Amino acid sequence: MTLPSCKHSSARAPGKLALLRNHSLFGLLPPAAIEHLGSYMKRCTLPRGSTIFAKGDPGSSMMGVLTGSVKISVPSADGRDIVLNIIHQDEIFGEIALLDGHPRTADATAMTDCELMVIERRDFIAYIRSQPDLTMQIIGILCSRLRQTSEQVQDVTFLDLPKRLAKALLRLIADTEGQASIRKVTITQREISQIIGRSRESTNKQLRIWAAHGWIRLERGAVTVLRREKIAEAAAEGIRREPVMPPRSSDAARRGTRARRDTTDGVDGLRRAKVNSGPPRENSIPAQAFGWAGMERDVTA
Repeated sequence: MTLPSCKHSSARAPGKLALLRNHSLFGLLPPAAIEHLGSYMKRCTLPRGSTIFAKGDPGSSMMGVLTGSVKISVPSADGRDIVLNIIHQDEIFGEIALLDGHPRTADATAMTDCELMVIERRDFIAYIRSQPDLTMQIIGILCSRLRQTSEQVQDVTFLDLPKRLAKALLRLIADTEGQASIRKVTITQREISQIIGRSRESTNKQLRIWAAHGWIRLERGAVTVLRREKIAEAAAEGIRREPVMPPRSSDAARRGTRARRDTTDGVDGLRRAKVNSGPPRENSIPAQAFGWAGMERDVTA
């Protein structure tokens, strides 16, 4: 598909060469090589929610994020998405289809307003033939993302919801700015549930439990981690007794009164049954057959 608002700019355009110099993939190239590669790149501006490409589209280009975040996801038959990765500033995406020439393997959607740098496959493939170091770095990125995908599959298969959610939050805040223990990530609870492969309702319930204990703060379209060490503990080892939503004092009092009433009613019922039962009938079945013998003694003791 053709990206909207894309335009060519000079190799020395602000931001273009800075993206290449600061990028882990391109930053080690000689200055002349960076400037040469920059001459092939286009700059695109996309609003939040824009589809950058869809699964099955021709893999004709690779993108780098100048500003914003991009969600890489796979749609399911029932309309739900599985989020495979979130691409942040100074990272690239779309490299798989760029290298093998096959259709896109996933959808890419702008999570925020984005500025992207785009390089076409016909230009890039010809260029990397003369840059073996760059080729090896791209292979390294592919291997890293394959490892991340494998770990994500293992988490979805073997981990319970709290551990899975904690690990996802730690990954999401890894590249965000802020204090060492307080990090904010712009993401909806629906998108978090898509990352961990659980329903939005169960994800929301666990997030609210942590918010009630002061570990995180929930905001509209964002989550702020306040106690990173607690989230890390949940991800690494789990918590022996997973925190639950603190009950209100009035709720606890009502539950205690109800429990005492139920116990009293049960004992009184057994006593009434003993008084009214009379002698056993000839064809009656002995209580021992059902294991009831001694029940009254246990309850009234």
